Amino acid sequence: MIPNSYRKRQRVPHRHTSATRVSSTATVVNSFSDTTVSESSQKLHRTSSAASTITTSPNAVTSSFNDPYTADVLLRLFVDRSPFDSDAPSDSSRQSDIQIYLHSAVIRRAKYFAAILSDCWQHRTNADAKSNNGAEGSRSNDNNNNLVQLNLAVVDDPNSISIHLTVLQLLYTSDFATVIDSASTALEILPVALELLFEDCVKSCLRFLEAVPWSEEEEKRVLSLIPFLREEESKELLARLSPGKEDSCEEMLHGLILAAIHNHPNMAFVKAFVAKLLRDFSSRESARRVLERAFETSLKVVKESLEEYTSPDFRGDHNETEAIQRLNLHTAMTNGRHLLWLVERMIELRVADSAVVEWSEQASFTADLQRAFRDDAWRNIVPGLPAVVLRCTCKLANAVAAGTILAARQVRMKLVKDWLPVLLVCKDNVSPMLPSHKPLHLELEETFLRIISTLPMSDAQVLLQQCLSFSTRNVEDCPHLITAFNTWFRRATRPPQLENLD
Repeated sequence: MIPNSYRKRQRVPHRHTSATRVSSTATVVNSFSDTTVSESSQKLHRTSSAASTITTSPNAVTSSFNDPYTADVLLRLFVDRSPFDSDAPSDSSRQSDIQIYLHSAVIRRAKYFAAILSDCWQHRTNADAKSNNGAEGSRSNDNNNNLVQLNLAVVDDPNSISIHLTVLQLLYTSDFATVIDSASTALEILPVALELLFEDCVKSCLRFLEAVPWSEEEEKRVLSLIPFLREEESKELLARLSPGKEDSCEEMLHGLILAAIHNHPNMAFVKAFVAKLLRDFSSRESARRVLERAFETSLKVVKESLEEYTSPDFRGDHNETEAIQRLNLHTAMTNGRHLLWLVERMIELRVADSAVVEWSEQASFTADLQRAFRDDAWRNIVPGLPAVVLRCTCKLANAVAAGTILAARQVRMKLVKDWLPVLLVCKDNVSPMLPSHKPLHLELEETFLRIISTLPMSDAQVLLQQCLSFSTRNVEDCPHLITAFNTWFRRATRPPQLENLD
């Protein structure tokens, strides 16, 4: 009987083993010569001759694998075919039933054989005591006298016999590295080692698997073997296969975003790569949470920098104050670029709903921006800051106007109400206007007017009056403004429709 400590090993779904004595009338299947057995056992990986011998004790002779002259065990290794497969054509080139000469002192390294042999010797002793030559376990008078016969059935698989022979050969050596030299080999040997409770081989396979990379298919095979391993054996493999906490994916994505926008020297390439990871990530909600977290952090830094810039502390040295002001502007500019990239990613993934709401509730921030852009100090320090801020606004406003983001009426109104003054200040104070600014200003004007057209007449009336600065010297050069006012007046002159609702 196999001890309780081995039960986890027994879960491996493998073969049936039986053990009997060889009698003079027993038919021993010997379909292959000893040479053929040796060749078959090396199909998977060849080992040196030294790796196939072992000395059982200092005074004992050297035991060699499949040596009929010194062996005391005869193992029949055969394919266990299902009765339903009896009519199926067989591959004549495949070995399906062979016998191997083994040594009990050696194969006891596998605790499964140790248990089987212990039971076998007990039966043998009882049989000899009865002196019943016809009973099972009696000694035979043929060439296989005193051999214990073991039968080991293996699954009907092309490599099953070969892999079992390889593991049996490994019982005769301590040098597993010559055979276990790839993840695929370790994964082929490990189930058989688990089946036979060959602990040294199991440890060697696991040590190799823990240290080398796996293909996707090999990873699936590792996962399938985890249930048959003890907790201490599977610990290292599970640490590689399973996250330590549930939100590890989000933490990883957040770390990648921070690295892309803050720490990496090749920022453009890394941002493009992280953008692809976000697009391909399976959980859009996880991507949403990660981007919102980064968005809020960057927005907070920009807001605080602008607040400190527009409300400086003049109690210190003038040069020190000026240096702090320059630092505040550079901080706002750097994090503004990060903010723009995050907004683009959120819109691309259609997860910018919260960002639009947040952007529409920035009355204090937009007031700081207006004060900053009316000052001349920023022009020689961060001349691109207005464009960065307006691009963030334009991206979000375009998504709202296009219906990509379905924003509530109050959100749409506040978005235009708070950010329209910033656009007007930039138009009036950013001079001379950079070539890249004019199309940006025009695009944002058109977008704001489209959003205004979605608001109630009373709200649209107030906001349109603030858009007169969109007009140009040539009236025909501002068709978007003309269209917006024509739309409002057309609606205003339409007869009330309330009575038609009755």
